[in-house]
Amino acid sequence: MVKIPDKMYFTIGEVSDLCGLEPFVLRYWQTEFGQLRPSKSPRGQRMYQKKDIEAVLRIKKLLYEEKFTIDGARKRLKELRKEDKVTAVDKAVLLDVKKQLVALKKLFQPTKYE
Repeated sequence: MVKIPDKMYFTIGEVSDLCGLEPFVLRYWQTEFGQLRPSKSPRGQRMYQKKDIEAVLRIKKLLYEEKFTIDGARKRLKELRKEDKVTAVDKAVLLDVKKQLVALKKLFQPTKYE
């Protein structure tokens, strides 16, 4: 597992070193994967954020370790995004249920004076 330093922006060279990829690979993946969109500095230099590095590492795992094709990796990432959205909805529903259960528990707890 790669330890991503705690800073806001990374240059393409830093990301290249962190992820063990050549800069041309990162530039190419930008054209192939929509979620990989680093911002650019006023000088036009790519500036990656932590979320971009996490995306690079996910893509690298799919392509190099799990042996997906680029098209297959694109489809798998789309599926994972859908699952993440469902998980976020599930968390919200569970939090709501928890609130309701806590309220019910308070209603049914005996008071000190009974």
